Amino acid sequence: MAGRKRWYDLFMQSVFLGPSLLFFVVVVLIPFFLGMYYSFTDWNGVAVTVNWVGVRNFAVMFADAKFWTSFWFTIRFTVAVVVLTNVIAFALALLLVQPLKMRNLLRTLFFIPNVIGGLLLGFIWQFIFIRGFAAVGKATGLGFFKLEWLGTEATGFWGIVIVFVWQAAGYMMIIYIAGLMNVDRSLIEAAEIDGAGYGQKLRFITLPLVMPAITVCLFLSMSNAFKMFDLNLALTRGGPFGSTESLALNIYNEAFTNSNYGLGTAKALLFFVIVALVSSLQVWFTKRREVQS
Repeated sequence: MAGRKRWYDLFMQSVFLGPSLLFFVVVVLIPFFLGMYYSFTDWNGVAVTVNWVGVRNFAVMFADAKFWTSFWFTIRFTVAVVVLTNVIAFALALLLVQPLKMRNLLRTLFFIPNVIGGLLLGFIWQFIFIRGFAAVGKATGLGFFKLEWLGTEATGFWGIVIVFVWQAAGYMMIIYIAGLMNVDRSLIEAAEIDGAGYGQKLRFITLPLVMPAITVCLFLSMSNAFKMFDLNLALTRGGPFGSTESLALNIYNEAFTNSNYGLGTAKALLFFVIVALVSSLQVWFTKRREVQS
């Protein structure tokens, strides 16, 4: 009887988990291990024959100046957007947990940019940077709006940062709001009775208690910044002269534009290791600072 029940439980688990597991294996695991294999070959993505070249792709990659330019751009971009996105999102969350009459409407308005697809959002902001800002600059004479926002390395970098933060801050704001709403009000009231100011309550009570939300938001913003591709493609296509090319776009161009699929997957494999390592360290570091409310 026990054996029959065990087989029945196994059958039911297979019925419910089997399709999801099958799709995960086909869509994620098999392509991942095939990519690892192709990173040691000279495959161009089309040819039937695949030649094993060992670590040659990795040697070429480490000697590729464009790859390191893209790597440095991605590091700077990730640091900038992680800091700005989380600071702005947390500030908005602090504001929108207050008893404001229009706070639900404001939450919706700030969240809406996250619903728009990256490519579409990039083309919209490309029009804003090129046509909209130029019109405003001509009408007002303000130098800020007359800058070539997508035409130079510095302004192109900050242009992509602005769009990314504008899109992501609303989503992170919702997570921070959920964390803030779970903070025990009795602790805040006790601190107020003891004479604690707003800054002290924020530093010693609110921030430690919303650390789980901070962990999640840092992880999401960091991983999304590292993998940023669609905004980069729509706004600058890596220009001018590859100065704003992210690692994801560099890998895409190597594999599908230059038809160096083996070299592209080698770069992707290193990219995966870097993102996994940095994200794991971030989660480990912030998890240690979480406290129970």
